[in-house]
Amino acid sequence: MTDRRIVFVVFDGFQPLDLTGPHEVFHSAGGYTCDVVAPRAGPVRSVSGLLVHAGHGVADLDPAGTDTLVVVGGQGVDRAREDADLVAWVAAAAAGARRVASVCSGVFLLAATGVLDGRRVTTHWAREEQLAREHPGVRVDCDPIFVRDGRVWTSAGVTAGMDLALALVEDDLGRDVAHEVARRLVLFLRRPGGQSQFSVALWSRQPSTDPVRAAVTAIHADPGARHDIAGLAAHAGLSPRHLQRRFTAEMGAPPAAYVERVRVEAAQRALTGGDEPVEAIARRCGFATAETLRRTFHRRLGVAPSDYRARFRSTAGPVEPPGPLGPLPDDAEEGRTA
Repeated sequence: MTDRRIVFVVFDGFQPLDLTGPHEVFHSAGGYTCDVVAPRAGPVRSVSGLLVHAGHGVADLDPAGTDTLVVVGGQGVDRAREDADLVAWVAAAAAGARRVASVCSGVFLLAATGVLDGRRVTTHWAREEQLAREHPGVRVDCDPIFVRDGRVWTSAGVTAGMDLALALVEDDLGRDVAHEVARRLVLFLRRPGGQSQFSVALWSRQPSTDPVRAAVTAIHADPGARHDIAGLAAHAGLSPRHLQRRFTAEMGAPPAAYVERVRVEAAQRALTGGDEPVEAIARRCGFATAETLRRTFHRRLGVAPSDYRARFRSTAGPVEPPGPLGPLPDDAEEGRTA
């Protein structure tokens, strides 16, 4: 069988792991030929200064014959998507390829071609709002590690490109081959959870008035307290209906959703910073039972509390949890699906 041809698109300021990680996965699997194309053939400088040799430039490589197109990301993607020749080559390659993929912010270069219009995609959580704002015809979901929508595959930041490449190998060669590659490279075949367990806290909004600030302060002071709308309204000196409206406008989420988020973050700190039983953490953080905490963790983080503790626990003592929760839902009972 002829090797499948993978073509990676790079540019000045690309993220090197977006290229080298998936490249190693395909190389380890066998059955693939990997080419690297850039605006011009020759050395291409990554965002970290690493030089990579692009064997082809867009002027000398026929976009036809590409089996899988992989567009990498990096800080240079914003300049790259203004390169008309590069965008035109990517569009031509994407039109004829069996599969089209992006790693991290490489999705912006793909989006510039129009190939993502009407599709569900993901990218690094930090650029979710920008992608949705600049490309309203694209359905952006930044919780999954990677998303497949037909022949288009997109992945989250940096190392998620290896998760994506493993999924592509499994799609081509079967689970056994993908599993062996994962073992060889010491990777999850399917990483549990989504981006929300890894991304930096997205607390972008702060209360702008004293009443809402008083309610927010009370929540953070004791996450495990009752914090129903009547009690929070008493802290704020407002009627429950007035607080509900003001809180949602200022904080970007209703009080119940905000309370749940603070409680989960408190549970994360407790899980990674000590040996307290999960049942006790659940009660102290306002979840009443361990089962309620487990269901909330699965909905918000995609993992069980015990798995979260095993993965992120520090042997040096209490630390801030590495996994905040991403954008808040419209209410505390809404979840996100991968």
